[in-house]
Amino acid sequence: MARVIVQRDGFDIAAEIARMAAESGSDVGAIVTFTGLCRSEKGALAALELEHYPGMAEAEMERIAGEAKRRWPIDALTLIHRYGKIVPGEGIVLVLVASAHRAAAFEAAEFLMDYLKTHAPFWKKEHRTNGQDGAWVEAHARDDVALRRWRD
Repeated sequence: MARVIVQRDGFDIAAEIARMAAESGSDVGAIVTFTGLCRSEKGALAALELEHYPGMAEAEMERIAGEAKRRWPIDALTLIHRYGKIVPGEGIVLVLVASAHRAAAFEAAEFLMDYLKTHAPFWKKEHRTNGQDGAWVEAHARDDVALRRWRD
């Protein structure tokens, strides 16, 4: 089972873990979670505004989820990505992966985040605490480097 959601509102990590545990069954031995948070950039960032291409973002997230399920023995996974203005300390992305064994869950979660960072069509704009809008955030070379380990 793969659950993919793009939403404006925040998410409840504990509720998502409980839902996955209840739906996954008794053979699940691990649920790995990753939560990406909005940073304050040492007090310089008031908010991060995320935009996405509706329909395309979900389709790419579904594709990435399907690839993870082909590579690892995953019982369930959830990908939640937010859009809109997000303030420091709030969650931006949540990845949950359930599997019988922890190694598969950890690897799949890392794979999913590496692909989300480089392939999901989301754009980020900074809003600074000095009242000025910052620039659109550019992609980082380090994200492409992290992605290379998953290439066949």
